[in-house]
Amino acid sequence: MEKATVTIGAEGIDNAALIRDAEAAVARKREDGTYQKAKLDGKWPIAPLALKDDDVLLDIFLESLREAAFVDINDFEIEEKRPRFSKTLVRMKKTIWGMLKFYTYHLWSQQNQINGLLLAAVEGIHEKNQEHVRQLEARIEALEKEVKR
Repeated sequence: MEKATVTIGAEGIDNAALIRDAEAAVARKREDGTYQKAKLDGKWPIAPLALKDDDVLLDIFLESLREAAFVDINDFEIEEKRPRFSKTLVRMKKTIWGMLKFYTYHLWSQQNQINGLLLAAVEGIHEKNQEHVRQLEARIEALEKEVKR
């Protein structure tokens, strides 16, 4: 166990008992599968504290990146929920949006290009590493067969 870097205490409080209780609760939740129900980006069922396979976590991470890499640059309806002056406020917001739309779309499209390039680079590196691992595993398997003969 790591050495504590922060010490918290008060009279009448048994810190060691609190730590034991917390560790027992975590162990109980691991056994019950509570951490299996954790979500990443609201979609992926993972157990962040119990994942033993880095490849699974990397696949989940890459899929989340693919889904979130690009900014939605579609136009949107401008509404006003406050009843007072709503028509005036909507007109004012539409005027402001009309003036800023060109710059916003320009920035969004540049950001999408950068995000796409970074995603492609990460996926390319990942695929290259996966291929290298496959080749090494095949080589090890061939060498093991050779040694057994």
